[in-house]
Amino acid sequence: MKISINKYQDLSSDKLYEILKLRSEVFVVEQNCAYQDLDNKDQKALHLIAEKKNKIIAYTRIFKKGDFFKNSSIGRVLVKKEHRRKDLGKTIMIKSIEQIKKDKNEKKIELSAQKYLLKFYLELGFKKIGEEYLEDGIPHVKMILKI
Repeated sequence: MKISINKYQDLSSDKLYEILKLRSEVFVVEQNCAYQDLDNKDQKALHLIAEKKNKIIAYTRIFKKGDFFKNSSIGRVLVKKEHRRKDLGKTIMIKSIEQIKKDKNEKKIELSAQKYLLKFYLELGFKKIGEEYLEDGIPHVKMILKI
């Protein structure tokens, strides 16, 4: 497996298409959730891509403090369906956290986590902040990791 971190402008049109297709497969089709994935935030994000045989199998997008939330953030965390249950989610989250830690000014990482993944993020050291809320019709919780 190869993991790369890419700025938006460095993504080829084919790679960007593959990312958007996979995000649609997971967040729109699998979760049966009609929402606006193309949110004009990809241009600011770093895109962490895990590939096997030149196909994306896992992905996150990373934002600097103030780009999306008050703190640095990680979002659109996904693992392609046939590659789940192999700790790839944990692997890409650890790589995403390490990427944010490279900026010595970052002190916290913030997530808007789907509630059903609460245990997964708690195991990575994130803490639940506040009450559950609906985002695009799906229960979410705010989570923070102090780094």
